[in-house]
Amino acid sequence: MLEITIPKREVFDTETQMFYHTDRDTTIQLEHSLISLQKWEAKWHVPFLSTADKTTAQTIDYVRCMCLTQNVKPDVFYCIPPCSMDEISAYINNPMTATTIREPKSAPGAINKRTVITAEIIYYWMIEAGIPTEYRKWHLNQLMTLIRVINIKRTPPKKKKGREVLNEHRLINEANKMKYHTVG
Repeated sequence: MLEITIPKREVFDTETQMFYHTDRDTTIQLEHSLISLQKWEAKWHVPFLSTADKTTAQTIDYVRCMCLTQNVKPDVFYCIPPCSMDEISAYINNPMTATTIREPKSAPGAINKRTVITAEIIYYWMIEAGIPTEYRKWHLNQLMTLIRVINIKRTPPKKKKGREVLNEHRLINEANKMKYHTVG
């Protein structure tokens, strides 16, 4: 969870030609989760997890969807200073895990740039993997990593061809000869 404080200020939005203001400093709690993703996609009807640029209104609305704090005035989200938006962006992009996955692009279930991922696809993956629905409150990057780990662990190892096995054994034998100073 990320907590940020939006200072009392007034902002003019050149796109909408409107003024937004806050009467006092406002602290809000944000969570980048499957729930916030689902709310945003329900409103905008486009996948959030795409490479397409988002409009200012879409970006601000995603922050609103992430907000766990109750009864926040809508103007507050337009008054978030750029440094706080950078902090929010860093929070969204944080992997939130020590797990790193290095899988070949050809691996079963590997996600490429053309794969369209929506909230419903992630829910499907959760159901398929037996992940409880409570995990939809997790940071989205943690949830996606868990899904990928389950997918990798469930995929049986690729069977090696006879030549690969023989080559592997030959390398092990050579290493043992060097290690134990023997000739065979």
